[in-house]
Amino acid sequence: MMRISLAALLGALCLVLVGGKAFMQVNAAVDIVPDKAFYRPGETATFLITAAGGERAEATITHLADTLAVLEVAVRDGSAILSWTPPPDVPRGYGITVRLLDGDRTLATASTAFDVLERWTQAPRYGFLSEFQPERDDAEAAMAWAARYHVNGLQFYDWQYRHETLLPPSDPYTDLLGRRMSLATVERLIEAAHARNIAAMPYTAIYGASPAFYRAHPDWALLQATGEPFEFADGFLYIMDPSPGSPWNAHLLGEFARVLDETAFDGIHIDQYGAPQIGKNAAGERVDLARVFPAFIDQTAALVRDRRGDGGAVIFNAVRNWPVDTVAPAGQDVVYIEVWEPYRDFMDLHRLVVRAQALGGGKPVILAAYIHPDHRHNVRLANAVIFASGGTHLELGEPRAMLADPYFPKFGTMDEDMQATTRRYYDFLVRYGEVLATETSDATAARAGALAIEGIRTQSLRSRDRVAVIVRQGRDFETFSLVNLLGLGSGEWARPLANGPDPLDDLAIRVYTDRPVSSLWWASPDGDSLDARALDFAAGHDEGGAHIAFRLPRLDTWSMIVLEYSP
Repeated sequence: MMRISLAALLGALCLVLVGGKAFMQVNAAVDIVPDKAFYRPGETATFLITAAGGERAEATITHLADTLAVLEVAVRDGSAILSWTPPPDVPRGYGITVRLLDGDRTLATASTAFDVLERWTQAPRYGFLSEFQPERDDAEAAMAWAARYHVNGLQFYDWQYRHETLLPPSDPYTDLLGRRMSLATVERLIEAAHARNIAAMPYTAIYGASPAFYRAHPDWALLQATGEPFEFADGFLYIMDPSPGSPWNAHLLGEFARVLDETAFDGIHIDQYGAPQIGKNAAGERVDLARVFPAFIDQTAALVRDRRGDGGAVIFNAVRNWPVDTVAPAGQDVVYIEVWEPYRDFMDLHRLVVRAQALGGGKPVILAAYIHPDHRHNVRLANAVIFASGGTHLELGEPRAMLADPYFPKFGTMDEDMQATTRRYYDFLVRYGEVLATETSDATAARAGALAIEGIRTQSLRSRDRVAVIVRQGRDFETFSLVNLLGLGSGEWARPLANGPDPLDDLAIRVYTDRPVSSLWWASPDGDSLDARALDFAAGHDEGGAHIAFRLPRLDTWSMIVLEYSP
């Protein structure tokens, strides 16, 4: 692994390059950022503290609601480096809050999160890169930006020379759309990603080929009932037959092997286009792609394991949730769904995540749902629903960017406020991953009705005019996420909202449970503090059964309530 000097760390974490132009991040009175996207067991976590004034920083490290350590470090010339070696337990997330001190006076506070994983696919925060021009020279700064948001895997989108010939014949090269690209740039980005514990995944398409390649191999194509080939985007690409034993199958797997042998990519990301679903080969035999795709995934997984061992990964795109039934159980490491109609509502995102989790046997789920960062209420609510459901959202990667279009280079740019909001949500996701995702299973259908809020409708998974209740269960705890859908003009995640939900204060809540509750706490990504805060509760019994009653101080967009049970 590449060693990072203190000077390089300071420079890369403070400087971000966008479009080849440098700018300084606007620092608050104090800020703290990790040097890596996650940490492997035994690795020391290192943090850069930047401060405007102050003489020392005091850092409190927490695991869920428990304080583990309090550390102190001197601030010199506006910065300090803090290190701590977490326990080797995996998967486990932590919070770290730093106070900037001048004597005994607190000048400012800031927080972040970090987690310990054996491999990134245990808790994937998947992002994207889409700029590979020869002039790009911000690899270290771009990866520092990604690590700031805990992005631990990156899809290198349209990096390839051609869909059928992934590696270029020379460097630099021009892709099928006429963009100037450089494999040397790709390799620098991979190296910089690996230094931050960020996996690099090459985009590929399971059946796309250029018109020139199709004309040279017409008998490799997937054919319509009429015998004509399937085209994509009015002849921009032709659809080939990926069935096991077909010439295209052997060719593409050979290209995958070349990529893994000649680059440092960590696996293979496989795309499809959602259609066609049925075709025939040159011999006239029926080809059912819902059955072909999982076989191809398994072939790719075997190849990746051979070249990368357990550290490699395979991801396949179930476009419009098709055919998730067959591909979710296949040999891919996560379930990845590109969201389109008819999945238009916020709570459709929840349903997609939990069904994919069930079909995949508990595999992590990533949703690609494209929302422009200017639509901040939509982003915030979508992330609340996805994260509360145990999933993650493909949206970050390029510095300051957020995916806004299925063609990734057409991304949107986040303003300062949106960056801060999004960072809090990702800090929250990492900090509380054990009670949201990695140690949990969905219990919404069985347990959402166990929570009642006085005067507020909750008993439905509709996407507006109520507070949605999403429940995750672990061995000795239950997590009730309240997502506020009150006062919205629309319940559709892709339709721009003029306003966010109506905030609520001092909610009277009952949770019905027969299990003895040992502790109760809540947290939210919406306020200034991400800390877990204890709640007083009273046990009772009414016509609905045994319950606990308590008051929740605040619900803006998303508040999380955790009941810990006596073993």
